[in-house]
Amino acid sequence: MAAHQIVGMVHDWAMAKTTKTSPQKADQTLLILGASGDLTGRLLLPGLAGLLARGHSQQLTLVGSGIEDWSAEKWKQRVTSSFATVEASGRQVTEVINNTVYHQADVTEVDDLQRLLAQCEGSIAIFFALPPPITVKVCQALLECTLGKDTRLVLEKPFGTDVSSATDLNALLTRLVPEEQVHRVDHFLGTSSVLNILGLRFTNRIFEPLLNADHVERVEIVYDEVLGLEGRARYYDGAGAMVDMIQSHLLQVLAVMAMEPPPTLRAVDFRDQKAQVLRATRVWQNDPVTSSRRGRYTAGKIGRRTFMSYEDETGVDPSRHTETLAEVDFEVNTWRWAGVPFRVRSGKAIGEPRNEIAITFKPAQQVPVGFHGAERPDQLRMLLKPDGLSLDINVNGPGNPFVVDSATLTADFGAGELEAYGEVLELVLDHDPTLSIRGDTAVECWQIIEPVIDAWRADQVPLDDYPAGSHGPESWPG
Repeated sequence: MAAHQIVGMVHDWAMAKTTKTSPQKADQTLLILGASGDLTGRLLLPGLAGLLARGHSQQLTLVGSGIEDWSAEKWKQRVTSSFATVEASGRQVTEVINNTVYHQADVTEVDDLQRLLAQCEGSIAIFFALPPPITVKVCQALLECTLGKDTRLVLEKPFGTDVSSATDLNALLTRLVPEEQVHRVDHFLGTSSVLNILGLRFTNRIFEPLLNADHVERVEIVYDEVLGLEGRARYYDGAGAMVDMIQSHLLQVLAVMAMEPPPTLRAVDFRDQKAQVLRATRVWQNDPVTSSRRGRYTAGKIGRRTFMSYEDETGVDPSRHTETLAEVDFEVNTWRWAGVPFRVRSGKAIGEPRNEIAITFKPAQQVPVGFHGAERPDQLRMLLKPDGLSLDINVNGPGNPFVVDSATLTADFGAGELEAYGEVLELVLDHDPTLSIRGDTAVECWQIIEPVIDAWRADQVPLDDYPAGSHGPESWPG
């Protein structure tokens, strides 16, 4: 694909979004279920504030609902204080704060839900800031409610807990609204990150012809962080690194990294290409025992911070054998990538954070006799959060020109205009499902990791210890 074509695709996406947000569109209501929870205050409301401060041309009403009996003043104070964390200001920010309302409701009850929906104006986007089991109950109650034809449902991961439950969830959701109006959001891979990856791949002739099995030795997708459990035992101890990161976020990164160039960046084309990659992805050589690894951090230090062992953290049940570090080798059986291992890894309490897609190229076919030191392969690294680029190549170093050294070229892509949840909400309010997880791919991601989960539950793969602050278990392959 030529550079002018991908640039045109990006322009088409931007123009489509501009058209969708024209002032002539009907008013909208953003209805947040679970408005009194941490997700709303810490992420959703600041994300909305950033979007409003930048300028969103539709008139928006914000309605919050929760089981807690909050006064109008208490809710308005939560909105105001959350907006202040991003120093948002402007006419739209002020209008949303002044007009927002809160309703106490048990949203698993049909009567409460119907009463709540009656308070919403225009087209409605329902954001489920709720635990997934409660979200399912709410959706079952919504079957008996009247929904407008433009109603959108916005769900947080996980989308089910296995293949069967994800399939059942899809069937339930499509009884409520068409698939295009279901937004299974993944805030990890936002608009700017996706465009950065696609732009690098498809607008550079020097890279795209080389990104295939003829030239690439391996691909690594890594998200290692210095943070530990951080008080998230209620969710994390039942999920672990595999479900929290690999099954959801990182398989989506893999799909964008390995996809063929879409003809446009419209939702149907972009999501079709991702789906094709995921359907072709499976555990390396169909062997989950030798192709997967799991670990759990023990006591240690990172900088000045001391970590207790994971199993001693408050709320952790050691008998669950929850992993805090997961690594799986996958293969993508397409014409482009067949035979190239994709190693996907994510861990907590790792001494040196590493957040990147690393593409290691095969060695030069023949190094002329006389050169020395050309032992390190070329490597292209797409950095995630913050986005950037790093390219390691072999060059003649200073001094002896017969000695080849590795040099690194870097570029900083800069931050996107919006925070992650601002990007999520912008797409939802613009009726744009491009970056939402489509129902079939949500099931596919469970299908991909199911053999690994089964092997781990059967204790066929050991749970290795690693000290907090280390790179991981010493016995693991480099």
